[in-house]
Amino acid sequence: MDHKKTFYVTTPIYYASGNIHIGHTYCNVCADTIARYKRMMGYDVRFMTGSDEHGEKIQKKALDAGLSPKEYVDRIAASFQEVWKAMNISYDYYVRTTDDSHVACVQKVFTELLKKGDIYLGKYEGWYCTPCESFFTDSQVGEEHLCPDCHRPVHWESEDSYFLNVKKFVPDLMEFYDKHPSFCRKDKLNEMINTFIKPGLDDLCITRTSFDWGVPIAENPKHIVYVWIDALLNYVSALGYETADESLMRKYWGEETEIVQLAGRDINRFHTIYWPILLMALGLRQPDRILVHGLLLTKSGVKLSKSLGNAPSPYPLIERYGVDSLRYYMVREMQFGEDGAFTPMQFVDRLNADLANNYGNLVNRTLSMVNRYFEGRIPSYRKDVSERTRVMMERAKELVDEYVSRMNEFDITGGTGSAMELLGLGSKYFDDMAPWNLSKEGKTELLEETLYSACELIRIGSILLSPVMPEKTKEALDQENVPEELRTFESIAETGRLAGISLRPLAPLFPRLKKEEEIQYLTKLIDGE
Repeated sequence: MDHKKTFYVTTPIYYASGNIHIGHTYCNVCADTIARYKRMMGYDVRFMTGSDEHGEKIQKKALDAGLSPKEYVDRIAASFQEVWKAMNISYDYYVRTTDDSHVACVQKVFTELLKKGDIYLGKYEGWYCTPCESFFTDSQVGEEHLCPDCHRPVHWESEDSYFLNVKKFVPDLMEFYDKHPSFCRKDKLNEMINTFIKPGLDDLCITRTSFDWGVPIAENPKHIVYVWIDALLNYVSALGYETADESLMRKYWGEETEIVQLAGRDINRFHTIYWPILLMALGLRQPDRILVHGLLLTKSGVKLSKSLGNAPSPYPLIERYGVDSLRYYMVREMQFGEDGAFTPMQFVDRLNADLANNYGNLVNRTLSMVNRYFEGRIPSYRKDVSERTRVMMERAKELVDEYVSRMNEFDITGGTGSAMELLGLGSKYFDDMAPWNLSKEGKTELLEETLYSACELIRIGSILLSPVMPEKTKEALDQENVPEELRTFESIAETGRLAGISLRPLAPLFPRLKKEEEIQYLTKLIDGE
């Protein structure tokens, strides 16, 4: 899809029933890394996130707080946006399912599908989990009648409901899967096929009448649209679908746009089964990729959750370690697509090894020696470099290519690893060349070559790491005083242009953490002490 230079990336909108913790931030950090990478590569990017503000659970929480549901979600939505600002999430649009334009879109879609016969009125009886806003079958809840997702008790519901005729679309859906193998990772998709489709996919209940906090349908206002259909439509309502101005919809949901949507494995079913079916019913194109990512767990394998008291707010972590350190840990420590853990020891070890000892140390040592030996001016560059420098730079070019290949496949963990490996290459080169000895031995030309090459590696590595660590990489480039035109991906190949640049004042990028002290702090934070 190299020909596509327009890119639309979305995260699931977050359920507005409480505050966001670090488990929630993982998806948005990953999406933001992808969006920033695509912008760096010259794409016209639109990045959307938002809040899912309807449902029975929210109505109950608002009542308990002595607020109307709208007052309650207004506060929650504002707090979400504050978190995304603190996490440096560069979204272009924040959708709320209480937005008038979204409500109108949902109602128009419902009417359209009702007229087509793809929605019909029936009666629903089944097991319902209020926290998850999900219906389940007898086999799914088991003898103990527990939700298969959150493992809390479910209750029996029986009410008149409208249904989406999903059975009609199953053959088309399976054909789509076969023809588009890159739509979703094979193991993630097979899990949905084997668990939900092969046993027999029932038509989907899409309205409720037992509460009223939701989008009412025009044809029968006592019915409100089931939260998951309501929530899924935000991906197109955010582009003006079913409004007088659909220019954004034509641009960012058009065939020439690369559409990538992120979803946690706990909501895989909705994004890889019901969302494609809904798009088929509407006659709209499918996303190019659904990236199903893992969940952030504790060391013992328990999902981070506010209700379990094991999921800290991101704010104290940002205040103590900086937002880029937290972002880096999430992207680098967790293999994108798999579950990962947030543990104090792993957090401290990763930050010390990669950021303090590798990246930060290379920047500090290199620029300090430029100050010491060349009065703060990056030394001259020459093309006829030594064999050791030539081999090192060739390997650096290979790592840039590896980075691009991995990032283009949305392997942001591997891509970030390639960027960090490049900086590690610089650290080893620095040690091997030992510029302090070159100075003592009077080997001025080799000293110039060494420090210039190290400065180039810092520039290149900082550019590659900028999607995940936008602030700290800017600090590194600022200390080198790199001109703006040499901070782009296209400029990476333009070697030789740093010569003569005067450095700015230096400051440590990543102070080394005291391991035992920080592990103790983080353990108390997670335990809620």
